[in-house]
Amino acid sequence: MRVFRWVLYGLAGVVLLAVLAGCGGYLYLRADTAPETDGELALEGLERPVEVEREPSGVVHVRAQSENDAYFALGVAHAQDRLWQMEFQRRVGAGRLSEVLGEATVEEDRFLRTVGFYRAAGSAYRTLPPESRAAVDAYVEGVNAYLETEPGLPVEFRLLGFEPEPWRAEDVLVWAKIMSLDLSANYEAELTRYRLLARGVGRERIETLLPPYPEDGPTVLREEDLRENSETPEAERSEAAARDLAPGRGEERLAEALLANRKSLPRSLEASNNWVVGGELTRSGEPLLADDPHLGLGVPSLWYLAHLQSPEQDAVGATLPGLPAVVIGRNDRIAWGVTNVGADVQDLYALEETPDGEGYVVDGEERRYATRTETIEVDGGESVEIEVRESDYGPVVSDVVDLGGDEETAPPLALRWTTLDEEDPTIEAFRRIGLARDWREFNEALESYVAPSQNFVYADVEGNIGYVAPGRFPLRAEGHTGLYPARGDGSQDWEGYVPAAEWPRVLNPERGYIVSANNRATPEGYPHDLALEWAEPYRAERIEERILAKSGDLTRRDTVAIQQDQTSLLFRDFRPVLERLGADRMPDGNAREWRERLLRWDGDADEGSEEAALFAAWYAELSRLAAEETGEPFWDEPRYLLRALREGDPNCEPATEEGCLAFAAEAFAAGLDRFEGDPPEWGEEHRATFTHPVLGETPLSRLTDREVAFGGDDSTVNVGPYDFRSFAMESGPSYRHIVDLGEPEESLFVHPMGQSGNPLSPRFDDLLEPWRTGEYLAMRTEGYEVESNLVLRPGD
Repeated sequence: MRVFRWVLYGLAGVVLLAVLAGCGGYLYLRADTAPETDGELALEGLERPVEVEREPSGVVHVRAQSENDAYFALGVAHAQDRLWQMEFQRRVGAGRLSEVLGEATVEEDRFLRTVGFYRAAGSAYRTLPPESRAAVDAYVEGVNAYLETEPGLPVEFRLLGFEPEPWRAEDVLVWAKIMSLDLSANYEAELTRYRLLARGVGRERIETLLPPYPEDGPTVLREEDLRENSETPEAERSEAAARDLAPGRGEERLAEALLANRKSLPRSLEASNNWVVGGELTRSGEPLLADDPHLGLGVPSLWYLAHLQSPEQDAVGATLPGLPAVVIGRNDRIAWGVTNVGADVQDLYALEETPDGEGYVVDGEERRYATRTETIEVDGGESVEIEVRESDYGPVVSDVVDLGGDEETAPPLALRWTTLDEEDPTIEAFRRIGLARDWREFNEALESYVAPSQNFVYADVEGNIGYVAPGRFPLRAEGHTGLYPARGDGSQDWEGYVPAAEWPRVLNPERGYIVSANNRATPEGYPHDLALEWAEPYRAERIEERILAKSGDLTRRDTVAIQQDQTSLLFRDFRPVLERLGADRMPDGNAREWRERLLRWDGDADEGSEEAALFAAWYAELSRLAAEETGEPFWDEPRYLLRALREGDPNCEPATEEGCLAFAAEAFAAGLDRFEGDPPEWGEEHRATFTHPVLGETPLSRLTDREVAFGGDDSTVNVGPYDFRSFAMESGPSYRHIVDLGEPEESLFVHPMGQSGNPLSPRFDDLLEPWRTGEYLAMRTEGYEVESNLVLRPGD
């Protein structure tokens, strides 16, 4: 997830800098910040003693005598290593950043309060099944029991001058809601289309600028998988036409303002890989499962590596600080991995407001807004009071921006989103996955899953492999595609959700493998539109290509090589364009020489490749083609660009293939000029950046922030997306694991940075270099080296 970046101003920073300048600066920061990880600690709320062992890498092993004691101890371990991260996350979810960060975050808090993440978290908790509510309670008790020991607080608390409040159940569940925002892209996509319509771009032209998923592109499920899943009904498609909205200048300004607001919040990244290969294709005869979710890179890492052992479970993998579950990993019977489905579970509804502005019209009847008042406390400033309007479609999110003036107005936009439903037992699903023993129990666990919808791949010790995409997928009214804001007048409402029996699912497909890389989940013939927008199929194509190249002889080492692959299929697509340009279009001998070098390049976007740097610069320049039409400086849509370069496009001068090739030649020269004619190694420009959410834009960033050379691009399996202006890489593989069902204890995992959030801890960034160079830790539940052992005992 892209971490928020807000500038921290104030006396505290000045004081700390002065302290750091003196000889006692290190000791000031170091004192009382390292948690006690050896010995014994008595804590109220614990039922029986628990051992919390740490490996030299910081990987935590919790050995408890009951499931809830394990969650209690996980809460302690998370708080010991990541207390500031947990504090920041819950303040994000509650819209309470301004209480400690001041006026700089008021607008973010306004959005977060308006959408109502914390209210939704409270509703979700109240409706949880008793076992999962108890798990949440145990975790919260663990965090609070640790806080009651009055531990040394992380540096961030000292800087900002406050202490953490006791934890509540809502603090646990709200971060899952924020993660759902990060992984739900349709809100932004609808606003983009809405803005283009308002600029006068027709719908047919928008389909050219934002082309649909290629008809021949790979899908996660195949047509034969639908036949294997007898519960999937035949497709019934409606051809009803949508009642088009006709936005104008007011809507354009509103969409622009909401998109700008969105950019200060977690951003969706349509990138993650997972795959599973059955024993018939592996050398060992047992399944191999791989996963690497691609999210924002920040300080500290989003993930925390942990092993939870109790009589009920023995699960190891990636946990999220603030949540009581192994989210991705394996237990002693099964393994699982996730990628984002990219399901369309958000809709913006344009409301027909009543003349007095106090309500809106649905099915010809007036309905009044429900309202609530939210007060945002602001450190160093006056509190801000906002009135939030709620409709039957959800909160009126257009109220978060003030367009000002008396120009043309736009209808209010309300947000309908599954994450805001009253009941959301997703945490129940993750808790039960860790307990599952087989395919049946795995699927039963996922019946509780709501959002964000994920592609789950599965393998077990019996040799089975499988796939299921769970979630609450809306069934829309006829003519409502979900691509554009809809009419909030009752004509385009949701009509329920896809039944769980009809979720995409397959067990042991005949081809022997399943690949998911945010590509289209379902083939032609599947009866429901889970989404109409999917990530480009490059990564899925490359993974499948490499699996088939080793078919029958695939090993764990091969799986590592696939996960680390940086071959750019984007370059493969654009190489023919470079051929058609011809040397005669190049402005000078240096450009002609670099053109020849790029044509000889194999597409391996290694950090040491100069060709990778030039291709990245050329592609960035190509993406300027639609800037005037779209109002965006870069338009990163490779299939639109390829079509323009093959067939011509109105944005070229002239609007012919010849005109577009002339543009491509100019873009090549501009890309080369960016490096003054001498492209550097890609890793010199392309840096994976890890920024602290508060200190990252202050002088203290030298203490917390990191950057390392990295390869790849947006199309590579080992993904390396980058900002077209700076080449900075702010998101990427946030975690990697490879589970070998033949030798489970030789399975592998890693995440960037380290297990500790304390910048003065040796565990703060010790995993960064292994992550960068493709090394892993052993994912073990036994036989590991123990560096420290803390015994938690029930208090008086």
